[in-house]
Amino acid sequence: METFLKENYNLQAVEIKPLEGYDSENYRVKTAERNYVLKIYKNEVHLKELLLSENRLLQLLSKDNADSYSVPIENLQGNYLTETATSFARLLSFVEGEFLADVEHTPELFESFGKFLAGMDLKLLGVRDIAIEAKKTVWDSQFYQLSKKYLPFIEDPNDRKIVEYFFLQHREIIEPEIENLRKSVIHGDANDWNVLTKNGSVSGIIDLGDMCFSPLINELAIAVTYCMFGKENPAESVLPIIKSYHEILPLKENEIATLYWWIATRLCISVCNSAKTKRDKPDSEYITISEKSAWELLQKLVKLNPILVEDEFRKACGFASKIVDTSEEDLAKRHKIASKALSLQFAKPIKMVGAAFQYMFDSAGRNYLDCYNNIPQVGHCHPKVVEAGQKAMAKLNTNTRYLNDVYNEYSANLLAKFPSSLTKVFFVNSGSAASDLAIRLAMTHTRKKGIVVMEHGYHGNTRVGIDISHYKYNRKGGGGKSETIIEAEIPDTYKGRFTENDGSAGELYAAGTIENINANALPIAAIIAEPIVGCGGQIPLAKDYLKHLYPFIRQQGGVCISDEVQTGFGRLGQSFWGFEMHEVVPDIVIVGKPIGNGHPMAAVITTDEIAESFETGMEFFSSFGGNPVSCAIGQAVLDVLEEENLPNNAQEVGGYLLDLFKNLTDKYEVCGDARGKGLFLGLEFVEDKIGKKPNTKLASFVQNKLRDESILIGTDGPFVNVLKVKPPICFTRENADELVGKIDKILSGM
Repeated sequence: METFLKENYNLQAVEIKPLEGYDSENYRVKTAERNYVLKIYKNEVHLKELLLSENRLLQLLSKDNADSYSVPIENLQGNYLTETATSFARLLSFVEGEFLADVEHTPELFESFGKFLAGMDLKLLGVRDIAIEAKKTVWDSQFYQLSKKYLPFIEDPNDRKIVEYFFLQHREIIEPEIENLRKSVIHGDANDWNVLTKNGSVSGIIDLGDMCFSPLINELAIAVTYCMFGKENPAESVLPIIKSYHEILPLKENEIATLYWWIATRLCISVCNSAKTKRDKPDSEYITISEKSAWELLQKLVKLNPILVEDEFRKACGFASKIVDTSEEDLAKRHKIASKALSLQFAKPIKMVGAAFQYMFDSAGRNYLDCYNNIPQVGHCHPKVVEAGQKAMAKLNTNTRYLNDVYNEYSANLLAKFPSSLTKVFFVNSGSAASDLAIRLAMTHTRKKGIVVMEHGYHGNTRVGIDISHYKYNRKGGGGKSETIIEAEIPDTYKGRFTENDGSAGELYAAGTIENINANALPIAAIIAEPIVGCGGQIPLAKDYLKHLYPFIRQQGGVCISDEVQTGFGRLGQSFWGFEMHEVVPDIVIVGKPIGNGHPMAAVITTDEIAESFETGMEFFSSFGGNPVSCAIGQAVLDVLEEENLPNNAQEVGGYLLDLFKNLTDKYEVCGDARGKGLFLGLEFVEDKIGKKPNTKLASFVQNKLRDESILIGTDGPFVNVLKVKPPICFTRENADELVGKIDKILSGM
């Protein structure tokens, strides 16, 4: 190498030191007079044109400020590129300074960074270069698809889904807008290890190897991404960069609107390539140096409301806020077009505009931890579920009068989750429709009409659903009990007649129900019950209750129906279905809500014998039940549950959260009982522990205070005094700590 430098540049090297590089060999060359960087590349097709373009752009940038950029050095033949049969070489001046990654980050430093970056981009704006414009690189975020093939290298599915989410949002939000964004030649990699500083200001930038022709806003996005690393409030921390950049090179509003998403995309590209590099070069630290920080930032970004971030960026640039409170107008519109019987949460309703996993975002820029929505079982907007639906809808959406593979495959996979006696499935569109169908099946099979229902049970909004829902027909506005209904006392071991949950209470409660059935003398078609009575206040049926009751129902010729609309699909942890926690096998199972992660679908699962009884000549048909789109979505939910091991997460996090709730019952007189299983839990508020008098006012107070703390939670029970916790089951221990910490704060401040 000494000979090469002497023969081609007439330089006498005092020291040659290797430097890290991505697609080139880099060396710091020290001579008696000054320092240089020697870059050696493999002689590949089209690389020569790109290197010549980089040299021309470096000459342009360094024309008035040679200390800020690497200046190309001519060889003895007067060329800026030294070519051999196998390689190209370039000699550049060495830019002195401390890396941005190594110095303290101050608002003043970031302000200088924004100005420097904008000044550089101003020089490049309008430059046209064929080689650069033809370049398509994995690090140019507009070509994020090039990194998607590395997704399998991200080992943790909980990490991988965040990348998939942001790639999906890039496709949905940026791609439709990309042709409206200004494009320019940009540096393309203004990360903290390429930016140099002196005396508290940005003084230079190196490595033009990622120069590309890309949306101009991508330049700023890359720069601020790395400056967010390690910051408690990442978006706020980079406002000085954005503000000072805008002062030199004014941003357009549509560019600011996409900036958050460009930042997220850059992070996703980075972690994808780090994952690949760890496979290919496990000892390399160059590409993976920022991986930990990138993951930490992605975890923070996915919780942020994009509307708030955009608004902060807008205000930094002097644009007016786009956030306007339209809740009164929206509520008026709602009441104009919909009945007030359609309920809303909270006295002042929230207008939601987006969501990601266990977080929801409102129109005012607030983000919420969702502890309440049990429909998006695997998380709001889960990318695998969304894409499954999109792909299926683009291919085929028809009813079940035609054969298709996805129906058969999904049905078989769903049935495989059940005991071997449950072999037939009927698809419908809602849990209510499923409850209605389950009762029809039971009555058709048994030729009887009597239905045993649970006190405070809820099974849907159809006429039949209301008839079998004590929670509805026995409350305000309800029509009272139908003559075909027999009510079973809820087997509550907290404030019921029997409280020993060792099996003895369950046996006594079952005996009481049996006595009631015998006294009624109504021919029994079925008993329908939830394994944990949600509307009753998250009350698990007493141990062994169903084990004593199911055999009796069958002796009467009736069938046993388990309503798993809220408790199924792994929400209870080790018990994939709620009936498993009671060690029974029903004859009919109703599933809904989480089956489609928010897509309107439900199902009834039953035995061959009951299904055959339904074959009376009257066809069963649901226009949309079991269509290919629904089945594809349902399959995606099953896949995600398994891939991310979410039932196990529900078991571990739910157990942890229940212990935290029990700590509250030990600490506060007003916390009467903590109960439930997995991530289907309840915390009951009382006036005092001895009297157990329901404290409805406190439950409402805590619920609304939690809303103020950006946490969404429900209340339920006959006296609406129970906090109902049933979040997406990707809920974490950190989420549990946040929830209970806020409840503790509220109670201690009373």
